[in-house]
Amino acid sequence: MQDILPNIEDAQWTSKASTLTITRSGRTSEIVVKTVNKFKITANVVPIGKEESRIHNYGITDDDCFAHLDLSFWFYTLNGAVNGVLGQTYADNYKTRAKMGVKMSVLGGEREFLSSGLFATDCAVAQFKST
Repeated sequence: MQDILPNIEDAQWTSKASTLTITRSGRTSEIVVKTVNKFKITANVVPIGKEESRIHNYGITDDDCFAHLDLSFWFYTLNGAVNGVLGQTYADNYKTRAKMGVKMSVLGGEREFLSSGLFATDCAVAQFKST
């Protein structure tokens, strides 16, 4: 029988093989994933409303149902040499290169972030290491 996370507030699942826990928060669509002394991630599904659709030109109609996956990350043992799509924002000397005010800013490009596959670690700037 597969372990599942019950659909009740504060329900928790803990991995038998590690210190990984998944907790359902008070909201139906939000979970918290934690590993002791390593990281904490919150994931929340947020519906896209009419105003956000208008601003970003999504073209969502009343017949559609779209949502963002809102993620927050806390890393407890990351060293200062981090880089990559997510990691660069955790570097000690991080300064954003994003153009403020554009509809959808993108940081970096193929030279920095191309890899041979979805789960490959051969990206030129992949530098996630614990201290």
